[in-house]
Amino acid sequence: MLVDKNSHRPLEVVLTIPVKTYDIDFMGIVSNIVYIRWLEDLRLKFLDEHWQLNQQIEQGYTPILAGTEIEYKRPIKIIDRVIGRLWLSSLGRLKWTVQAEILSNNELAAVAIQKGAFVSLQNNRLLPIPEEFQKKYLQYQQGIQEIE
Repeated sequence: MLVDKNSHRPLEVVLTIPVKTYDIDFMGIVSNIVYIRWLEDLRLKFLDEHWQLNQQIEQGYTPILAGTEIEYKRPIKIIDRVIGRLWLSSLGRLKWTVQAEILSNNELAAVAIQKGAFVSLQNNRLLPIPEEFQKKYLQYQQGIQEIE
């Protein structure tokens, strides 16, 4: 995969999102709560591509979501072509942050930030970011520096 050195979107995933009839409200636009479901779909795609959830569970931990901030820019209607993008924007010792954007007909419709961590399945306590995941993030960051 070629990386656009100006994008700085580590481990980005892209998802085509169909708008369903049950996604729209009485005004004919996508309900705000649907965006939260779309963010979940994007995070699951992220996990499928970069850090499989089943492997995490087998190793005794799982990601948790600690917060979501979303800013709606423009309404989406059932006939619109919707694409979601999500990437890892920061990775600390204990916490991670992803950023996302929802595009409707190639125009920005919403932006979001989600923060989370990993917890032990045995005691529900926070765990340090797994070393393998840190390495994957650092490899991406080093790849960006080489391009620049």
